[in-house]
Amino acid sequence: MDIEMQKWRDSLRTAADASNALREALAALGIPPEVCDGIRPMVGRRQGHAYVSLPDIKAEHIERIAEAVRISPSVRS
Repeated sequence: MDIEMQKWRDSLRTAADASNALREALAALGIPPEVCDGIRPMVGRRQGHAYVSLPDIKAEHIERIAEAVRISPSVRS
């Protein structure tokens, strides 16, 4: 079943916004720009869900990201 063009566009915009937000957050953590170059917005073919595709990321960068998430007061419940 194909998704409607407007839903696809809306989902792509949502995915693009999320991709940009992630790029900004990673840049603020000092993650090298070449890591962010591989971040891509995507739309699922069947239901049109918005996704963000991530590149392979070095373990040292993931550790830095994980530490930032652990200490962020906004993620604590």
